[in-house]
Amino acid sequence: MTARQPVSELAAMLAGMAPALDARAWFFEVVDGPPPADAFAVIREDEGITAIVPGERAGTPFARITLTVHSALEGVGLTAAVSAALADGGIACNVVAGYHHDHLFVPWERRDEALVILQRLAGGAG
Repeated sequence: MTARQPVSELAAMLAGMAPALDARAWFFEVVDGPPPADAFAVIREDEGITAIVPGERAGTPFARITLTVHSALEGVGLTAAVSAALADGGIACNVVAGYHHDHLFVPWERRDEALVILQRLAGGAG
C-alpha cells in the first residue's frame, strides 16, 4: 500500500475530504483506570480520562464521520470550514484529529444530515 502525501491547501482538503460515516454509535465516557481496549481515542485531561468507545452504553450517542483526505497537520482551515458548515445547519461537532485523518463526532440522530452537508461542502470546493 502506497502512502498518500498529506494535503495542506484548503480547497484541495475540502474537495478531497470524501466523508465516510461509521455505522457504529460512539460514546464519550469518563473512565477510572485503564481505558477500554476498544476505545477509538483516549484524552487525558487534568480532570480525568475520557475514552471514545463504541457499542450500546448509557449516555448520548454520537456518529463518527471520517474525512478520508490525508490532511496535513499544518493545513489551515479544514476544521474551521467543516465546523462552520455544520454549525450553519445547527449540528454540534466534536473533532478528533489523527495523523492521517480528521474524525468528526456529531449527534447520532443528525448523522445523515451532517453527511449531506459535508458532501455538499466537498462538492462545492472542486
